[in-house]
Amino acid sequence: MLRIVAAAVLFLVLPLAAPAAALIPSAAETAAVTAAPEQQIASTAEAGSDERIAARITDIFNQLPSMSQVDVTVSEGVVSLTGFAPDAAAIERAETIANRVDGVVTVENELERDVSVDANLGALGSLSDKFDGFVAMLPLIAAAFAVALVIGLVGYLIAGLGAVWRRIAPNSFLADLIATAIRFVFVVGGLVIALDMIGAGALLGAVLGGAGVIGIALGFAMRDTIENYVASLMMSLRQPFRANDHVVIDDLEGRIIRLTSRATIMMTMDGNHLRIPNSSVFKAVILNYTRNPQRRFEFELGIDAEDDAGEARRLGVDVLRQQSFVLGNPPPFASVDRVGDSNIVIRFFGWIDQEKTDWLKARSEAIPAVKDALEASGFALPEPIYRLRFDAGAPLPIGSAEIVETTGEPEQPALPATFAPKRKKAPRPKAAAEGGAADVSPDNEVEQMVDAERSSGSTDQDLLDSNRPVE
Repeated sequence: MLRIVAAAVLFLVLPLAAPAAALIPSAAETAAVTAAPEQQIASTAEAGSDERIAARITDIFNQLPSMSQVDVTVSEGVVSLTGFAPDAAAIERAETIANRVDGVVTVENELERDVSVDANLGALGSLSDKFDGFVAMLPLIAAAFAVALVIGLVGYLIAGLGAVWRRIAPNSFLADLIATAIRFVFVVGGLVIALDMIGAGALLGAVLGGAGVIGIALGFAMRDTIENYVASLMMSLRQPFRANDHVVIDDLEGRIIRLTSRATIMMTMDGNHLRIPNSSVFKAVILNYTRNPQRRFEFELGIDAEDDAGEARRLGVDVLRQQSFVLGNPPPFASVDRVGDSNIVIRFFGWIDQEKTDWLKARSEAIPAVKDALEASGFALPEPIYRLRFDAGAPLPIGSAEIVETTGEPEQPALPATFAPKRKKAPRPKAAAEGGAADVSPDNEVEQMVDAERSSGSTDQDLLDSNRPVE
């Protein structure tokens, strides 16, 4: 009795440890359940055919223990199956076997399942046999487990050679990725070999197939995460910028602090931290101000429409040349941008060295210098002019009528707008351009904050490598 109880307890465990051959039907069993092809029914029955068919089916059933309680009768090629079978599968199998015998027209399956206690307790005997087989396989299972463990440990040892992978890989992120891939390959390989040793290769195929379906579903669900991970890998290889570079990523401006496996960390020009996902950075338009130390500034000024635009351009360019922070190569220049309603707009350009000069400071010094020089030479920088037209006989606004009545002054006829006197500023003494007096040195506050943070020993992994070329 104790043996039967033990076999029943292990009923749920044995199918997982049993060889795959026990879980897969044999070729004979597969052929037994194959449907017989359709055949023509003879118009007359041969003498003694019914007895021959009954004898043949009975002989077959006598060789199968599960069919020992099946009775067979045949009349005019119609086979009648009565009696009992241990389960539904045995009932269906008996009908299939009978259909395959030559001369059978059809089968009347009247078999019933044997639900007696004695018959069903016999299944525990097969469980006992399986348990004995499992115990006999324990040494082989232990050997397979040991092989898988050794292969996995070898993979971990090889992956642990960090110095080798960092020497081969261009950066630490890729080195860690290689080490992880090696561990995964060795662990899966050890599992495959172990299952093949115990004859459960088909079980591994089913598990891997299910894992593949789950992997596809997770891939769609985690598409953004995977995209960000791949972008991090590509950026670590391509190195789009250096630490402390002044960049504009789309419309986000700042200095680069570090590149991690998930995001690009920046410090904005007002000292705030900015974290941008690498997938967005990889697809973004990146403007890098630091790569080229020379940078051009520009501004525009408007002169009166009747002034000489060419002379104003030459004068402005001369003033820019006199500024100590403006480079001589490339030289400054100016161009007429457009003609407005009452002025001519001229755009002035100059180059600076960002390592010595701050861009904003240089532009702020150049604009008033050129403006004062133009005004000192008699060029007018007019304000917008608006002309009002009053049609003859049109009623005056109410406000104007009230002003006339309260002041008591006689109404004076308004001069036509075309005869309005034009005022022009008197020429002022030309001011000498004084260059180099103002402080135009670069402001390094944000740069120093970035350097301080990078030297603080942050735990985040930095994928920026100063030894690799920038893309």
